[in-house]
Amino acid sequence: KEDLLIETVQKEGFHTVTDNKTTVALDTTLTSELEEEGLLNEIISKIQNMRKDSGLEVMNHIRITLEGNDRLTDLILKHADSVKTKLLADEIVSGNASEGKECDINGEKVKIQIQKTN
Repeated sequence: KEDLLIETVQKEGFHTVTDNKTTVALDTTLTSELEEEGLLNEIISKIQNMRKDSGLEVMNHIRITLEGNDRLTDLILKHADSVKTKLLADEIVSGNASEGKECDINGEKVKIQIQKTN
């Protein structure tokens, strides 16, 4: 034992923490699925803030219009059922969001417009 030097070395793509005799490693590699999930959560957060700022009630249903960024629009349309449930949205469309708000989603710009539907 006295002749050995044992130390923990971080492996690329992992974060490790050691406490006494227990070591925990977390894979920190970002997959495309994780990146999509992060973008989607950011869009949902922006829309929730827009709802709050416009004075809509939590139970009001909305229509969401997206303009100006095909990648983000395709992403939200790909997950439309989940997004509709989370945001009480009756409809999500790509089109003219002339009265919308320009949003920055992790460096990507998209114009989002919400309208009360009920």
